[in-house]
Amino acid sequence: MSQYKAYPAYKDSGVEWIGQVPEHWEVKPICRVTSVNDDALSDSTTGSTRISYVDISSVGYAEGIKQATEMAFEDAPSRARRKASTGDVVVSTVRTYLKAVAAVTDEYADCIFSTGFAVLRARQLEQSFLKWMILNELLIQSIEAHSEGLSYPAINASALVKLKSVIPPPEEQATIAAALDRETARIDALVEKKTRFIELLKEKRQALITHAVTKGLDPNAKMKDSGVEWIGQVPEHWQVKRLKHLISQCQNGVWGDDPLEDGSDTLCIRVADFDRDNNVVIYNPSTYRQITKEHQDSRLVSKGDILLEKSGGGAQTLVGANVRYLGEEPAVCSNFVAVIKPSKMAESAWLNYLMASMYALKINLRSIKQSTGIQNLDSEQYLDEGVAAPSLDEQATIAAALDRETARIDALIGKAEQSITLLKERRAAFITAAVTGQIDLRGKQ
Repeated sequence: MSQYKAYPAYKDSGVEWIGQVPEHWEVKPICRVTSVNDDALSDSTTGSTRISYVDISSVGYAEGIKQATEMAFEDAPSRARRKASTGDVVVSTVRTYLKAVAAVTDEYADCIFSTGFAVLRARQLEQSFLKWMILNELLIQSIEAHSEGLSYPAINASALVKLKSVIPPPEEQATIAAALDRETARIDALVEKKTRFIELLKEKRQALITHAVTKGLDPNAKMKDSGVEWIGQVPEHWQVKRLKHLISQCQNGVWGDDPLEDGSDTLCIRVADFDRDNNVVIYNPSTYRQITKEHQDSRLVSKGDILLEKSGGGAQTLVGANVRYLGEEPAVCSNFVAVIKPSKMAESAWLNYLMASMYALKINLRSIKQSTGIQNLDSEQYLDEGVAAPSLDEQATIAAALDRETARIDALIGKAEQSITLLKERRAAFITAAVTGQIDLRGKQ
């Protein structure tokens, strides 16, 4: 932001988190320039009325309002009451650490919002400036600091609007808002471009894995029909088998008892420890449980074993993900996970890639049973799926090649993700600098 100059003169705001502000700006409580929670759904609303509901989880600081869920009013939670108009700003008053703050756009102006939001409306303020004033990260941090409660921090709407903010003159409010609209739109376009690049890299990564584990690395290899629909043709020398023939054991996990923290506890790997993108176990943080010796002996997870998710999943994520355990520490897996030990006909890394490819192609879909909203994988049916396997030496060669290529792609993904992080940090810093008067945007077009 070195291209922007500071204002000619500053004064102390009298508010610690704000610091110095331009000499001609004012510092006022938010309630002096906004109204709060003006509109609510009528008490006479019938149960059959269709509403589009926005909850706290559907709003993010960087993303804005991400989605609304359509439902009958009678099926909506009791907190579905707040109404908002275009230009209003919704600020979460519960779980304030989530930073669920967003301006209401035309798309969501007819939605019903949770009472967990305070809905702010510009009064003695340019409407275009309101969202930027509230999206100031220093103000959001102040909201968090004034929240009460440890596990469920919250702030009353009345307390929220008593917090002070910086108010420039009306003509500068419009100028600042216009400059922020332009600059954030430019940054958002770059983020979107890099996000799409990451998506393409991930698609390329998965296509590379699928091709290698079903067609091999030799483009000139003679092919034959595998007889397995999802695989198609495979190299002539590969053997078509059932997945179960490539494993020596599939054992359900165990949850055990609460840890004693006396050195006798055992590392327990949960579904939450699955790195689904890279198909390995995440080791931090780690969960330890008290496991009986019998279960330690019969259900021990060793380095190179593959862990299969058996229960869980969701609307966006199917159950049946797999990861490879590369740790040295003896472990067990939780009761929602099964440990798979490769047979003598399967190389661990190759088998992990094969199963990851099956998951990406949703081959596990036909083995999923739904029970009370939870997806359960029928492991017997899943392990009966047809696969094609080369020799152990070729499996190792394929796995090594995939390790190299996926590492190269992952490095590109990591670089793009880091760039996105820096862009988002720049976006937030620019907003804060503009609305607190650290930079002078007058005359900037």
